[in-house]
Amino acid sequence: MNSKVKMIVAIAVAVVVSAAGAVAKVEEEKPKESKPLKYVTLEKVIVMLRRAEAGADMHYLSTDLVLATDPAREKETKENLPLLRSLAVRTLSGYTMTEASGMTVEQYAAALNKSFDENYAHDHAEKPFVHVMIGKLIIE
Repeated sequence: MNSKVKMIVAIAVAVVVSAAGAVAKVEEEKPKESKPLKYVTLEKVIVMLRRAEAGADMHYLSTDLVLATDPAREKETKENLPLLRSLAVRTLSGYTMTEASGMTVEQYAAALNKSFDENYAHDHAEKPFVHVMIGKLIIE
């Protein structure tokens, strides 16, 4: 009789442990609630595009950038706007009119995100925003 009780207790413990594991797994699989993002605008980034070898015309690109950030890091993102403007100018001024006019908005955003990521990684600093988006883009 004593061994039957031990066996029942062992089975009950196994069932409880198994159920607890299943509950923990379900908890892990629940999507984490994401905090609403704040958006910080970096307006009027104006860049002269590189001249094509045969072209004598001057062309420029003007864009407004929108930075998605965590509300707790909004102030820090705003403090980084001068650096981000400089990085955007450095990145975008490398394009010629032909290259710039052939790019999509997504390609511009990807190039800027890559440039920003590399700069923060180089400085061993955490980026205060999630990603950059293009709010307005004009190529003349």
